[in-house]
Amino acid sequence: MDDEASAVQMLAKGLREQSYAVDIALDGETALYFASINSYDLIVLDVLMPRRNGVEVCRELRSTGSAVPILMLTARDEVSDRILGLDAGADDYLTKPFDFHELLARVRALLRRGPELQPQIIHIADLVIDTRSRMARRGGPMMEFTGKEYALLDYLARHVNEVVGRAQIGEHVWDEGFDPFSNLIEVYIGRLRRKIDHDHAIKLLRTVRGGGYMLSTGDSD
Repeated sequence: MDDEASAVQMLAKGLREQSYAVDIALDGETALYFASINSYDLIVLDVLMPRRNGVEVCRELRSTGSAVPILMLTARDEVSDRILGLDAGADDYLTKPFDFHELLARVRALLRRGPELQPQIIHIADLVIDTRSRMARRGGPMMEFTGKEYALLDYLARHVNEVVGRAQIGEHVWDEGFDPFSNLIEVYIGRLRRKIDHDHAIKLLRTVRGGGYMLSTGDSD
């Protein structure tokens, strides 16, 4: 979230090109409202936002019990400013101007950590997912995925044995511009099935009628 619309649009564009779903808030009050009605995997906060600054927003989120990972952005590189942000509850701190690839690395690290530390390697039955390389294998060679294919696989893997609905997938894998009447989710589910379940007797990616989809360990029907 950034106080300059052009800067935040550029940042959002870059993150979306990396297959992250992104919502934008241009001031602190809007940021708090969005956080109250949505479940985010990560929040990027600019310190210098109008109405409520990033430190205030971070402190307010933590006061409500939110454990969502927070990455602070600021143009100020004073040690006291970094301490202020971290003491407010931020998980990491990045000074502007920054290299976009460094921001991506920090985002990946925070997403792996989440509210609870996430492993770099995820095992689901005989499926092995490497969250750093964004590749996987199931008994054979490493499988490569497009950005959205991997984002969908990663989301399902972090909710293994849980049924996730289309609305949840649309919110976490796409963004606020996702058309709920689109068949994109079904298309990408089909692509994942062909990659991870093809030629395997035990199918890990399941459709739950009337519920959604589930990545299963294969232990039960």
